[in-house]
Amino acid sequence: MSDKAYRVFEEQQKERGIDLEKVKAKLKSFKVETPSWGYGDSGTRFKVFKQAGVPRNPFEKIEDAAQVHRLTGICPSVAVHIPWDKVDDYEKLKQHAAQLGVSIGAVNPNLFQDDDYMFGSVCNSDPNIRRKATDHLLECVEIAKVTGSDLISLWFADGTNYPGQADIRKRKHWMLEALTELYQAMTPDMRMLIEYKFFEPAFYHTDLADWGMAFNMATKLGEQAQVLVDTGHHAPGTNVEHIVAYLLDEKKLGGFHFNSRKYADDDLIVGAMNPYELFLIFYQMIDAAADPDREVRQTAENIAYMIDQSHCIEPKIPAMIRSVLNVQTQYAKALLIDLEKVRKAQRDQDVLAAEHAVREAFELDVTPLLQVVREEMGVPVDPMKAYFASGYADQILSRGKGGASW
Repeated sequence: MSDKAYRVFEEQQKERGIDLEKVKAKLKSFKVETPSWGYGDSGTRFKVFKQAGVPRNPFEKIEDAAQVHRLTGICPSVAVHIPWDKVDDYEKLKQHAAQLGVSIGAVNPNLFQDDDYMFGSVCNSDPNIRRKATDHLLECVEIAKVTGSDLISLWFADGTNYPGQADIRKRKHWMLEALTELYQAMTPDMRMLIEYKFFEPAFYHTDLADWGMAFNMATKLGEQAQVLVDTGHHAPGTNVEHIVAYLLDEKKLGGFHFNSRKYADDDLIVGAMNPYELFLIFYQMIDAAADPDREVRQTAENIAYMIDQSHCIEPKIPAMIRSVLNVQTQYAKALLIDLEKVRKAQRDQDVLAAEHAVREAFELDVTPLLQVVREEMGVPVDPMKAYFASGYADQILSRGKGGASW
């Protein structure tokens, strides 16, 4: 790390009126949850590509996640997916994570891979299958209780492929019935995060297709239900940061699944395609955290930031590190927006000045800042370089091929 580079950066930000100590404090408290499934074998509808060294069970997934946290310092929790991460003893899994310096994060039910769910899970016209799906949701609440998780993260593949295939309005009611039962089973400290996706795997209609449907469900359920925004689950050209701002103002934004996509799917490394979008999302979050409305501020400060990626061709751990660092970089840049300058330009209706005040932060090189923050946190200045030098990649090769996959 170059002290000179940081001193120059510090002086530049001082001239802009930015309090770098406050920025550094926010960066040090920033947390991103990584997903267990991001460390296992994965692929597309066409092929699952096997890699040597991937975890063979949930315990090894947590070991890999702990390496990412050790190197970055900002990934203290690991999301689990049931039954991908099903074990006989969840207390043992919790203790294993704690011994490695991490914890179990969001519990994600799987309602899309069982053969019974071909025509839907909680929206299936067969009441026995709806019961089975709802019981699985309740099972995940019990797992969350044992592991100490306070988040139930929901995504449903339910939908139809053809007009007339099913009764759309009935399916809406069945969805609410299942979510209501789940909501009532949660403990007071838990939150339900409802995700949406505008298409795929259903091609005619999806039961939770957009943020409005997820918002409607969350509103009907109560304060412990919020919307989860996945950055890859929108139609091309969607203004995701507008959705973010709206949900923040309604106090209903609960979490993010960060990833990136070029066309339809959403498993590319975060920020790989449109880093400016990621930066603008954080801008809305940071702006809301300074809102005069206390509830809006609390919503912005209680966002669950999570990676949701299944790396197909990339080596798993370096891909996860890159994703985490990309998120951290855009968050750092957004923290450097001069909000007062933006607001003045807005009041003056100076369009170019307002746009410039936002963009100038995006164009900053925050490398010196992040290096200092990592050094002060006691983690490697260059986490990726540290990973390759650690020998961990060679160590896990003893696992061989054929590890756990989804």
